[in-house]
Amino acid sequence: MMHEREIITRFKAGALERDQAVCLLVERGRTLRRARPADGLIGGGAAAPERTEPVKLWFCSNDELQSGLADTLAGYWLDEEEQETAGRFLFAHDRRQYLVAHALVRRVLALESGLPEAEAVIARSQRGRPFLRRPARGLPRGGRELDFNLSHAGGYNLLGVVRRHRIGVDVERVDRGEQGLDAIVATFTREERDWVTQAAPGRARDCRTLRLWTLKEAYSKARGLGLQLPFDSFSFTLHEERGVLGFRPPETEDALPWRFVELEPEPGVLAAVALLADAGVPSVLYLHRGFPWNREAPQALELPESVPRR
Repeated sequence: MMHEREIITRFKAGALERDQAVCLLVERGRTLRRARPADGLIGGGAAAPERTEPVKLWFCSNDELQSGLADTLAGYWLDEEEQETAGRFLFAHDRRQYLVAHALVRRVLALESGLPEAEAVIARSQRGRPFLRRPARGLPRGGRELDFNLSHAGGYNLLGVVRRHRIGVDVERVDRGEQGLDAIVATFTREERDWVTQAAPGRARDCRTLRLWTLKEAYSKARGLGLQLPFDSFSFTLHEERGVLGFRPPETEDALPWRFVELEPEPGVLAAVALLADAGVPSVLYLHRGFPWNREAPQALELPESVPRR
């Protein structure tokens, strides 16, 4: 259970939405009252420790769901606003991407929270970050908190789920067709631009660009700021192959611990995970593949330690 000061600090840093912070403060008060000894008695039952859950990722291509099946699931699972959004897409492939991604969210939230797919209420913060609105009686399964984040691009979807912490994810295809990357590089810091241009033009340079881009997107989404956070206000130092060596946060951020993961779940597809975590975060990340119709064994990956701040 987080201390009151930690909840308030994370809320001020943008790492918790207002509704989440209020729920945590209320729940903390209830837990403390339950744990308080009864009048005239010594001792008293302490609150049971919260179950530790690993960080979980789901990687799913659009091909995992046939178009007709995606439409059917959307009709049963998506809320009115989501269905209206799906109906506004001009191109069939964009609509399918949206339907598969949001069906994935609903299915995973049902597995993790115990709420039926159609009954999960997905709200948005003032800055547009989606979050699961917790029922008044709490989640049927898995503790008091659940945070998730979704990314989709080029026919692929990545969903991250974590408890007690905050997560951001991003996925990109290296083969982006005619979509140039020069505009993306221009948003980086000078040191990052220099690192990118040290690679030969072509795939090697594109990979460096997208490694930085996915990490920046994941971090911004974990903060709940998205593109509202200038990408030249913070920077990464990366290993030549894979891995974050150093991180310089924005000047406005308090001293919070961050862990970053780089993945290539499929050749030519790059993904990044940003996780706000304290010392109690699990050391394992589970990567699930495909649409979660069943509980096939995921790939277990070691979660790196917090990145040194520069």
